[in-house]
Amino acid sequence: MATTCVTDAASANEAIRQFMAARTGRPLWQDEAEEYERLLAAWASAAHAPKAT
Repeated sequence: MATTCVTDAASANEAIRQFMAARTGRPLWQDEAEEYERLLAAWASAAHAPKAT
């Protein structure tokens, strides 16, 4: 499964929402759980990155 490219916290958050919405009502498969973890890490990194001014 390819990791979704995200550039900021808002787009990472949206990617997570879309990813999970597509899997509503069932547990994540192993590869999906790994993808979710990558998306979550991308969000955390973007959310804590210094803001460009």
